Amino acid sequence: MTRIASGLERAFAEHGFAAPSVGHLRDAAGVSLRTLYNYTPSREEMVYAALEHRNRRYLEKVFGNLPADPGSALDAIFDRVGDWMRSETTRGCLFHAAVASAPQDDRLVDLLQSHKTEMARLATRAARLPGREVELTLIIEGLTQTWPLHGKTAVESAKKLGRMLLGSA
Repeated sequence: MTRIASGLERAFAEHGFAAPSVGHLRDAAGVSLRTLYNYTPSREEMVYAALEHRNRRYLEKVFGNLPADPGSALDAIFDRVGDWMRSETTRGCLFHAAVASAPQDDRLVDLLQSHKTEMARLATRAARLPGREVELTLIIEGLTQTWPLHGKTAVESAKKLGRMLLGSA
């Protein structure tokens, strides 16, 4: 299932949610159509599988094995978000794009909310800033949205904001 979800994630990240045909998604997953439908019996299930896979990868890459020092941990988080944007996507958050493509889909909205809530929880824990989930989400989301325009400058600005937040705690 991991290989299928990985291929689906790549296809949706590269081509959006509307453009890829089921044949394209099958090819991206590297399986037969029967196998694809066995694991993901609808296009919606394909999107959910891709996003759940992406969530696991993102959280591990951005929040795995962080330094113990809160300032160093925040810097590492912002550097890793920048690396993610450079290597994985240059168009912003795939979760937001999924919800924008199907705003009536409650499961997509729940996946988005769950992803962002867990991201905020991990960031506040690493930075030892309990109760500052909104502020850290704002910085990380701002970095995600401004990275396509400003690249490393956006990362450095996020680090400055993180230090200011730590200093005010």
